[in-house]
Amino acid sequence: MSNVEAQVKSAMQAAIDHLKQELKALRTGRANSSILDKVHVEIYGSHMPLKGLANINVPEARQIIVTPFDHSNINAISKAIEAANLGVNPMVDGKLIRINIPPMDEAIRKQIAKQCKELGEKSKIALRDIRRRFNELVRKQKTDGVIPEDLMKKLEKTIQDYTDRFCKDVDSTCAEKEKEIMTI
Repeated sequence: MSNVEAQVKSAMQAAIDHLKQELKALRTGRANSSILDKVHVEIYGSHMPLKGLANINVPEARQIIVTPFDHSNINAISKAIEAANLGVNPMVDGKLIRINIPPMDEAIRKQIAKQCKELGEKSKIALRDIRRRFNELVRKQKTDGVIPEDLMKKLEKTIQDYTDRFCKDVDSTCAEKEKEIMTI
């Protein structure tokens, strides 16, 4: 595998990994602690990720329990979850916060499935951008006399093959997530 091939594969794999992280944050009908991944709490004069301030557990299908390490931060954590606009309502219950995940109606499911499609499209755009960037690099190497024309053609075909393969990965990953979202 040439250096260019390895770089293309690495860049495209990074785009897919990013998509998977984005999809984890989308709400489904079940409780999932990763919807809280992007919640940051203002404590001690700085913004800290929620994961660094509390244990997050999912004891049942429709509930998330957040247990702060320092119980004096419980109200700040509750406010940060509300401010994150996740469509959930945190309830302070003694030394922990309960987040009940309401069942989603059809309109909300369709809206979240649409977000899933949009994230998939953004990933495909990123993949095509990577393809364009590396095709330009290969053509420049040919123009500069670094590689012969037959190698340029071979590398362009390889770059296109990777693009097709990773676009299929995006489609299957998004289809899987949409199915999960639409399942009641």
